[in-house]
Amino acid sequence: MSLRYRPGTQSGPPRAPPPEDEPYNIIPVHNLLADHPSLRFPEVRAAAAALRAVGDLRKPPYAQWQPSMDLLDWLALFFGFQHANVRNQREHLVLHLANAQMRLTPPPDNIDTLDASVLRRFRRKLLKNYNGWCSYLGKKSNIWISDSSRSSSDQRRELLYVGLYLLIWGESANLRFMPECICYIFHHMAMELNKILEDYIDENTGQPVMPSLSGENAFLNCVVKPIYETVKAEVESSKNGTAPHTAWRNYDDLNEYFWSKRCFQKLKWPIDVGSNFFVTSNKSKHIGKTGFVEQRSFWNLYRSFDRLWVMLFLFLQAAIIVAWEEKAYPWQALSIRNCRVKILTLFITWSAMRFLQALLDAGMQYSRVSSETLGLGIRMLLKVVVSAAWIVIFAVCYARIWQNNHGRRWTAEADRRVRLFLQIAFVYVLPELLALALFVIPWIRNFIEQRNWKIFDLLFWWFQNKSFVGRGLREGLVDNVKYTLFWALVLATKFAFSYFLQIKPMVRPSKLMLNLRIEYEWHEFFGGSNRFAVGLLWLPVVFIYLMDIQIWYSIYSSFVGAGVGLFQHLGEIRNIQQLKLRFQFFASAIQFNLMPEEQLLNARGTFRSKFNDAIHRLKLRYGLGRPFRKLESNQVEAHKFALIWNEIITIFREEDIISDREVELLELSPNSWNVRVIRWPCFLLCNELLLALSQAKELVDAPDKWLWYKICKNEYRRCAVIEAYDSIKHMMLAILNVQSEEHSILTVLFQEIDHSVEIEKFTKSFRMTALPQLHMKLIKLVDTLIKPKKDVNQVVNTLQALYEIAVRDFFKDKRNIEQLREDGLAPRNPAAMAGLLFENAVKLPDPSDDKFYRQVRRLHTILTSRDSMQNIPVNLEARRRIAFFSNSLFMNMPHAPQVEKMMAFSVLTPYYNEEVLYSREQLRTENEDGISILYYLQTIYDDEWKNFMERMRREGMVKDDEIWTTKMRDLRSWASYRGQTLSRTVRGMMYYYRALKMLAFLDSASEMDIREGARELGSMRRDGGLDSFNSERSPRNLSRASSSMGLLFKGHEQGTCLMKYTYVVACQIYGAQKAKKDPHAEEILYLMKQHEALRVAYVDEVSTGRDGKEYFSVLVKYDQQLEKEVEIYRVKLPGPLKLGEGKPENQNHALIFTRGDAVQTIDMNQDNYFEEALKMRNLLEEYTRSYGIRKPTILGVREHIFTGSVSSLAWFMSAQETSFVTLGQRVLANPLKIRMHYGHPDVFDRFWFLTRGGISKASRVINISEDIFAGFNCTLRGGNVTHHEYIQVGKGRDVGLNQISMFEAKVASGNGEQVLSRDVYRLGHRLDFFRMLSFFYTTVGFFFNTMMVILTVYAFLWGRLYLALSGVENSALASNSDNNRALGAILNQQLIIQLGLFTALPMIVENSLEHGFLQAIWDFMTMQLQLSSVFYTFSMGTRTHYFGRTVLHGGAKYRATGRGFVVQHKSFAENYRLYARSHFIKAIELGLILTVYASHSPVAKDTFVYIALTISSWFLVLSWLMAPFVFNPSGFDWLKTVYDFDEFMNWIWYQGSVFAKAEQSWESWWYEEQDHLRTTGLWGKLLEIILDLRFFFFQYGIVYQLGIAAHSTSIAVYLLSWIYIFVAFGIYLIISYARDKYAAKEHIYFRMVQFLVIILGILLIIALLEFTAFRFVDIFTSLLAFIPTGWGLLSIAQVLRPFLQSTRLWDSVVSVARLQCRQGSYLMKHLAGACGFSRLLLGKDLATSILRLVFITRLFEPRLIW
Repeated sequence: MSLRYRPGTQSGPPRAPPPEDEPYNIIPVHNLLADHPSLRFPEVRAAAAALRAVGDLRKPPYAQWQPSMDLLDWLALFFGFQHANVRNQREHLVLHLANAQMRLTPPPDNIDTLDASVLRRFRRKLLKNYNGWCSYLGKKSNIWISDSSRSSSDQRRELLYVGLYLLIWGESANLRFMPECICYIFHHMAMELNKILEDYIDENTGQPVMPSLSGENAFLNCVVKPIYETVKAEVESSKNGTAPHTAWRNYDDLNEYFWSKRCFQKLKWPIDVGSNFFVTSNKSKHIGKTGFVEQRSFWNLYRSFDRLWVMLFLFLQAAIIVAWEEKAYPWQALSIRNCRVKILTLFITWSAMRFLQALLDAGMQYSRVSSETLGLGIRMLLKVVVSAAWIVIFAVCYARIWQNNHGRRWTAEADRRVRLFLQIAFVYVLPELLALALFVIPWIRNFIEQRNWKIFDLLFWWFQNKSFVGRGLREGLVDNVKYTLFWALVLATKFAFSYFLQIKPMVRPSKLMLNLRIEYEWHEFFGGSNRFAVGLLWLPVVFIYLMDIQIWYSIYSSFVGAGVGLFQHLGEIRNIQQLKLRFQFFASAIQFNLMPEEQLLNARGTFRSKFNDAIHRLKLRYGLGRPFRKLESNQVEAHKFALIWNEIITIFREEDIISDREVELLELSPNSWNVRVIRWPCFLLCNELLLALSQAKELVDAPDKWLWYKICKNEYRRCAVIEAYDSIKHMMLAILNVQSEEHSILTVLFQEIDHSVEIEKFTKSFRMTALPQLHMKLIKLVDTLIKPKKDVNQVVNTLQALYEIAVRDFFKDKRNIEQLREDGLAPRNPAAMAGLLFENAVKLPDPSDDKFYRQVRRLHTILTSRDSMQNIPVNLEARRRIAFFSNSLFMNMPHAPQVEKMMAFSVLTPYYNEEVLYSREQLRTENEDGISILYYLQTIYDDEWKNFMERMRREGMVKDDEIWTTKMRDLRSWASYRGQTLSRTVRGMMYYYRALKMLAFLDSASEMDIREGARELGSMRRDGGLDSFNSERSPRNLSRASSSMGLLFKGHEQGTCLMKYTYVVACQIYGAQKAKKDPHAEEILYLMKQHEALRVAYVDEVSTGRDGKEYFSVLVKYDQQLEKEVEIYRVKLPGPLKLGEGKPENQNHALIFTRGDAVQTIDMNQDNYFEEALKMRNLLEEYTRSYGIRKPTILGVREHIFTGSVSSLAWFMSAQETSFVTLGQRVLANPLKIRMHYGHPDVFDRFWFLTRGGISKASRVINISEDIFAGFNCTLRGGNVTHHEYIQVGKGRDVGLNQISMFEAKVASGNGEQVLSRDVYRLGHRLDFFRMLSFFYTTVGFFFNTMMVILTVYAFLWGRLYLALSGVENSALASNSDNNRALGAILNQQLIIQLGLFTALPMIVENSLEHGFLQAIWDFMTMQLQLSSVFYTFSMGTRTHYFGRTVLHGGAKYRATGRGFVVQHKSFAENYRLYARSHFIKAIELGLILTVYASHSPVAKDTFVYIALTISSWFLVLSWLMAPFVFNPSGFDWLKTVYDFDEFMNWIWYQGSVFAKAEQSWESWWYEEQDHLRTTGLWGKLLEIILDLRFFFFQYGIVYQLGIAAHSTSIAVYLLSWIYIFVAFGIYLIISYARDKYAAKEHIYFRMVQFLVIILGILLIIALLEFTAFRFVDIFTSLLAFIPTGWGLLSIAQVLRPFLQSTRLWDSVVSVARLQCRQGSYLMKHLAGACGFSRLLLGKDLATSILRLVFITRLFEPRLIW
């Protein structure tokens, strides 16, 4: 035990003892005399004593002061903080100060007093943001402490400042999202605190100064509540997020109000609630948006990333100018003077783009301008004027160059004008050159931006807005060089590719088409020129040009990520075979990485220590110095290794991923039976003894040295030989009576063997040829001993046979019986030779001696194993975890400190109402196919189910039926641990606690403790006395470590671990669940019973009257002594918790209950592993390292997607996600330095984020992707995000198509909102150019470029349709048959892009790195055969639809995906609701274009050419149409298809009521789908109408192709075609009117109307055939024209709904829309017909069997080819 860990006397003034039963969270700070293990640390008592040192402070006048009160009580009485808040922050502060002092190296001289440096360091960190805010605003900080002073009063003052800030923060509720608002509050309260401490006198009263607010809950009511009510009012004005962002202020707007000095002038102190800051209704006094205005427009992409678009468009222009000269290489074109001069037009374009940027800034941000921000308006106006002036200057100067200079020779005047232009251009680019200089020397830029000097503000006033965040973001020079080289390579490749393979091939065809005389087949509005046709030809080229940086980034990042991974030594251990090669170094690797080294503590961080570490790692990694040999001499290291390894194997068994037999093969047996070597796990020693015997047989005459040298070349073979011999020796002597003569004979025999080995004459003394005989007899002996019923006679016979072989065949020198007697190798009494030698000597150990027989079984394995055991363990997950853990031990990671000296941390999990534990009903309920969740799990996890049942039988289960009775809890847990449930997450996160307890024991245990502990555990395992999953054990036992290790702990481990680790689950509605007796509440309580470090935070809603309600943040735990749930803290809130997005609000309310230096955010779909938890203290040490010029503030952690085995879709999703969370984030962290926070298992620097807005943002809608905004905020505020792959956390993903699509929709919508956000705008402008590129292409740019891929398809197909219908293709083919070459390169690129290979490449590369190239290729091919390309193409459609719609119209919302298992068939109605707008309609549109093109294009007459042109487009169409059926369980089942069709028709025609849901009524769904059009702005509606006009093009193009048009190209043909639309609509109205009036009662009249309409239609067709050029086929051709027109009219009508809904026309619109929707059902009907046809061909039973086989294959065998 550590010397520091000892009981001590209480110091400081005496306190009145509080009630002994007062609940506490982690340590009972209120009662330091309590018997609690944490209170034995002197650091805890020192921190508590420092808080109690009130001394001579003036006591609060209006409250009774108690001697037991401390400084936080003093602050609460003066400033009106809540008592619960004080208790919470008291423990928070004491814990942190104690932990910080425990980490001091070297420890302070007096450990019973709080070290001043600890408190000073904490105060600086906690108030760093406040000091920066004061400096930014030019205000003097109210921290009145001199850094040079060391007096005790300064320590008390520091405690008061720190305590005041924590009390403010702990009670600020939703205001915690507004860090500068908290700074403002702290600034004024700290000033009042200073006046109290300095004994200021109030001038008005003549009394000592009192705070401006005091009394019970004064801070909450007078400070927090007014601001909270303002936030609440603004949120209410957002109309649940549907109002435009410009109409209300979000959290960021309200916080950024405190970035200007006006907050001091307007708000004042005490806060003036009459200030216009609090006005929300009166627009004249209302303060509008602050800092930024979020306008919904795609122009935001240009505004935020204007430098990127300037680069792309300027190069495009330059490339076209150069390529137009048609030279082989660009430098040849640049040698032409005219070409060089034309290049100068780039400056005109550049200035025009600057002008556009200025206009957009002014147009979108004008609402920020007021009398208080007049300077902003002047700046925006000046930028517009100046940028316009530059356009004029460049245009005039350029025009003058060409003036009077149209000949070939250049005049001197022209040269002078060119020089003038260049001089002006130099002035224009001068700021860019300055920026380039500052980019090369980044520290100067950081210095300038971080200084709040007026001169710097004036210099930068023109170029960027002044902002509190986004300053000093430049990285160090080394990092700068790395990501610059990366992007230089990417851009060089992209531009070379674009010039030679995109732009240059288009020049020749473009020139030919411009000069081509085309006879248009319709009325051509641009007939005077072919430029429009050329523009359409170029459009897909330009689209691909704009997005293909994404492809090149994907390619290069894949290979760079693989290179970085190789340098990090990822994937060096991929399988069990590679594991065997490294296992012998494990003990040293564990000792080096996971065990603290005291001797290095003082020298750590020096160059010498780093060099020694590097050398040591090399030795470990490559076996230099054979470190495993040291284990035999260093038994402590070996025992520590055995304890850790065996605990890992034990937990594997608890999780049922290995069997009992595999435990014996994998565990490290403790040293028993006097074995002289390490007893490696059996799976390492398999086949080694047989190989050694074969070597001995081959080298019969070889000397001992040579034979032993050959054997020792393999460490496992050497150990197998020695262990086998020692075990045989011990076993044979153990089964004989010690007093018997036979025992002494064997003893002599073994002594002779030992002696011959010692003198190196074994091969000379014994025959090697006899070894196989001995081996066979030994196997027979061991076989006999391990049988349940042991035959003693057979043992005697076998021993006799062994003896005979030994004395007759084994010795080389023959000995007679006398010699044997003389040597002690035969009985002295000749009469004994008459019978069997061992007949009376055998005495077998008792069958209950499991220790002995377990060793015999191990010996049997060593003697008999002939295979290599490559498949041990059988479970793939167990293999993967062992391989990753073992590989990580040879990666670079910080040294582990002692548990006492490690950083404390918490884990926070937000939970709402998801599954906690599967119930009995959920497990047993079967779907329509007879598949239950349990059956599904039994099939997917077949081996784990067998292991589970084996464990249950070992625990006392006799019959399998008992699994539903006495073992029901175990069954529910087993199933829940394989789903995405809270119980799985809690179990995983509590492995941290379990690992820390074991590490704390190993840190402090003596050599004797470890040796005895290893021996005791070994015997316990053998005796079967331990059962970690005994369901009958008491709750108190459950709270301890559920393994044998818990029995070795001495008590202090619990106290240490409670101080270092806390797990808080934010169960937001737990209080309501308890009130409703919800089973979820009972299950959460059960989890608290099991895990003593688990805390649950929830929001309690308490009624106070008729309508009054109060809200509290409550923390509860389960008290193991009282055996009930107890409430620890109850902090009152100013109102309802949820003002913004639910999840960040839930996290924020629980954050005050977390502890430690770090907090890890874990979602409800995550898991953790014990072996990874062992490395957590290593990970936390990363905070002490610098990465670049900054230390980390977020530690990124690798994720393993554990749902990949559930289905083929889950595998596709898992592969895609894995490549991002590993390779993708690896590259983002190094070399690109732009990794953000993308989700959950990242570890946050808790106090850094606590003072800067929390671990997520919560503004409604704009922050719907709340997690990534933590990364944005971190980067903008100067943080550093790193990524570490030597530790991993499990993560679940959605497993069904609908779940995945909803998840993709949520992410895409979130990225659409990010485009509008201030964070993206600021990062786009404040980051340097290359980091900006990295940021764009890995966040919103990825989704934008995915949308560009789809737009490329649209542009290509619409362009081809135009060329075909207009007659351009006919003319082009007649003129030159090679014109189609213009699109050859583009189409090939588009095919590659569309198939998603650029998405697949990172997967292949990462798979190659970690599993091998051949395995990666095999997996990729298998995925292709399982239609992964269909899935990825379908996902592209999902992302495109929701991203584009969100940017244009809004509508982003949280979509609950369910995270459950997909074992049910999804109906067509449900699929239609989900995919109609995003996929089906778009696919039908593209399919229609392809069909029309095929029927009217001369190119399509050549089938091969048509296929080459359109195959990728048809693939997209089919993927979007078929994926919901292909990936739907029983998607092609005949009966389900029929039921789906009936349900779909019922859904369409169901009228319902106004309260009908979308799932019940088509009309309700149709209205819901239009919600985004109701809330969108004017520009969004106009753009929607413009996009809908494309449907009219079908009609315009096709009517001229009809026979009735008679080859006329008059515009009258198109105008007259509208008669068809009006007639069709009129007929529909007549029939609808007749149906409504006559169908019910006078049905004959309705039929008569229908008959008349049909007759008139037939007569009209006959007349047209007779008297016009009308052809019968025109009827069907016209459908291709007029159905899209109808859809276009419907789409426009939806946009105009506010104007049409009150008219009679709207009912007709709804009816026509329903009719068109019904047409979509015929697709399903035809699919059903196809399945029905297969049944006719194959027979009913056979077809049904095949369909069911397909379903089962897709459901249970995801790796099989479907």
